[in-house]
Amino acid sequence: MEDCLICERIKLINRGLNPYFVAELKTGYVVIGDHQYFHGYTLFLCKEHKHELHFLDSNFKQKFLLEMSEVAEAVYYAFKPHKLNYELLGNGDAHLHWHLFPRRLDEFNPRSPVWWTDRNIMYSDEVKPNNEELRLLKLKLFEELNKIHKEIVSVGSF
Repeated sequence: MEDCLICERIKLINRGLNPYFVAELKTGYVVIGDHQYFHGYTLFLCKEHKHELHFLDSNFKQKFLLEMSEVAEAVYYAFKPHKLNYELLGNGDAHLHWHLFPRRLDEFNPRSPVWWTDRNIMYSDEVKPNNEELRLLKLKLFEELNKIHKEIVSVGSF
């Protein structure tokens, strides 16, 4: 757990210091991505520091996967993409976390994996939301999540 970026982000959420935090669910935290090249990019961070899905207790794993699918549904309805990409990688940050990428046909290369996007473009300051844009992204996502998921534990500030 030492030097885990996801654990550090969760600590910031718990201290009320993560501006990207949207909502806490039973098994994880919903956050807007720091960079929004893919408008509506959202992450779902597992509450347990595990490297693989099969390391989770069966009941927790089932709930985690269900909640992830509900977060994805909320992302879909909030941001209305052409297609939604789901990724659980862990090669860089070995703590279970889902990437939910809304994809649009007007992207530079909409049929390729998101990781083929030039990192200088994907992570540029130009696609980092300002405070008002971030507030609106969080609010829009929370409104949809609240319609779908009825067990929200806590909510970020809007």
